[in-house]
Amino acid sequence: MKTIKDSVHDHIEVEGVARALFDTPAVQRLRRIRQLGPAHLVYPSANHTRFEHSLGVYHLACEGLDHLGIQGKQAERVRAAAILHDIGHCPYSHAIEEVIHRHTGKYHDDVHELLDESEVGDVLRDHGHDPGTVADLIAGDGKLGQLVSGELDVDRMDYLVRDAHHTGVPYGTIDHSRLVRELTLIDGELVLAEGNVPTAESLLLARALMNPTVYNHHVTRIARGILQQASERLLEATDVTAERLRRMDDYDLLVALRETPETAEYARRLSDRDLYKRAVWAEMSDVPEGVIDADYETLRDYEADIAAEADVEPGEVIIEVLDRPSMTESESRVIVNGEIRRLDQQSALVAALQHVQREQWRLGVYAPDGHTDAVGHAAERVLGLETEGALVSEVRTAGQRTTLDEFE
Repeated sequence: MKTIKDSVHDHIEVEGVARALFDTPAVQRLRRIRQLGPAHLVYPSANHTRFEHSLGVYHLACEGLDHLGIQGKQAERVRAAAILHDIGHCPYSHAIEEVIHRHTGKYHDDVHELLDESEVGDVLRDHGHDPGTVADLIAGDGKLGQLVSGELDVDRMDYLVRDAHHTGVPYGTIDHSRLVRELTLIDGELVLAEGNVPTAESLLLARALMNPTVYNHHVTRIARGILQQASERLLEATDVTAERLRRMDDYDLLVALRETPETAEYARRLSDRDLYKRAVWAEMSDVPEGVIDADYETLRDYEADIAAEADVEPGEVIIEVLDRPSMTESESRVIVNGEIRRLDQQSALVAALQHVQREQWRLGVYAPDGHTDAVGHAAERVLGLETEGALVSEVRTAGQRTTLDEFE
């Protein structure tokens, strides 16, 4: 048995197949992938990694399994899935995941091939486990897959607490110990025991507060947009394949960007924190439905049109459209008066938070400092935004526009 000191959960004991898995190259690679991607450019202490998070998810999975009375090989497979649930992540975590998916059709939890063909698969087989079964658990399949990937999963419980801890933002603080203790399985469904509606609501509230403050902070979003544009350019300009890009770590990608003439400026901006600025920051009600639902190619055409109208280089305009607001945690099941009910059918807070999410949604258009005014005006015309200059970054007349630069 090995004991590891963790910044969130204190001492964590690791043994058996878990210990062997932590020593594989695929899991050790997670030490070189930041949990929050480029969010360290906003919160300097947000340098925690996917490895630390995987260790925390393993710890909470162990606690959950003990509470549920799951033991033996079945429990070992779930613990293995908890350790391995993030090995499919690409550099900078979720920042370029859409780029990878466009080129490979895979998201970070599509790991059947990774588990089967790597040293990880050998370790699993040596301990009597089928890699495909573990991969299914990572995808959330089966009653115990819900513990790793579901509305009440230990993944969510760890990252909210860990991200709050390392950013110094208190909003992600939840009672994860109670959440794990109150989990129960009824007819193959993972639910929270009687009297835990407020416990489930705490997950919703934490996520609703962390989204605008950390996960979708505007500087994080700008850096994410630069990384996405840079990664696409790297795939176009070099022999780097999407599969190779997927298996890089943060450092590999930054070096590749620096060494490629077509992407070197993106690498410089990220390294020097010389980021683009907001030219448009538009509420959902001001954005046409066609823009909100536009596909990748359509958005790139919009960028080219805006750049031409603003007389800037095509690569100097980035449009970022978030997905429509969703709240998967609202589908959590809780026992109320002896019945299993969905949280969104039981909690008045869910509707309020769904409204808040819609109010927090913003369309971002970004450009280098000095071009934001021209790009903002061009974007309003090209995208058909329903507002007058209140969205662009520079002050023209007091009371009509507010500078955003002070928040950059």
